[in-house]
Amino acid sequence: MPRPCQRVRLENGFRLDINRLARRGFIRPGARTGPVGIRWTHNGEPWAIGWITADMQGDWQGSFRIWLGNLDQRITLVARPRHYGGHQWYFMCPRMHRRASVLWMPPGARDFSSRQTRGRQVAYASQFLSPTDRAWRGKETIKARLIGEFDPDDWDLPPKPKWMRWSTYNRHVDKFDRYEAFLDQECALAAAKLMLRWSGKF
Repeated sequence: MPRPCQRVRLENGFRLDINRLARRGFIRPGARTGPVGIRWTHNGEPWAIGWITADMQGDWQGSFRIWLGNLDQRITLVARPRHYGGHQWYFMCPRMHRRASVLWMPPGARDFSSRQTRGRQVAYASQFLSPTDRAWRGKETIKARLIGEFDPDDWDLPPKPKWMRWSTYNRHVDKFDRYEAFLDQECALAAAKLMLRWSGKF
């Protein structure tokens, strides 16, 4: 059975993903960008619009600023070396002073901070789902990340996008296959239970 929804869902609020912002060109390592408008959607419909600027010209530290409604928040950025060269940029959580790739502002919050800031007051939507629903949701999430310009109706698991590393794509495939195997197992169990019920009637 799904858990009753008592905690605030993070997905019902606002999300800042530094890697997604970089992939979409809203921020650029080695450059100063903005102000540029960003938009959040809900169920495919525009929900809110904000503005961001970023200064990532330094080697190890930068700054990020967001305007959203009455919010005007400055967030420190930090860079750490990657094992295979280059740098990986992170937000510095304003509350916990720890690196984070994603910051949240859930309903009722007044600023962005990391998921860990609010402890058990918040939860991801998937935590309210049954194991079967989580598997279906997981498959759809992977498909949405990979689909690109392909027609969703033509693909169960889309091919690798040109910009994605093979190691990343293979991780998605492995996870997708685990969801598939779990759903197949659940389907077989449901069929077996149904057969037992029918056999008991005759």
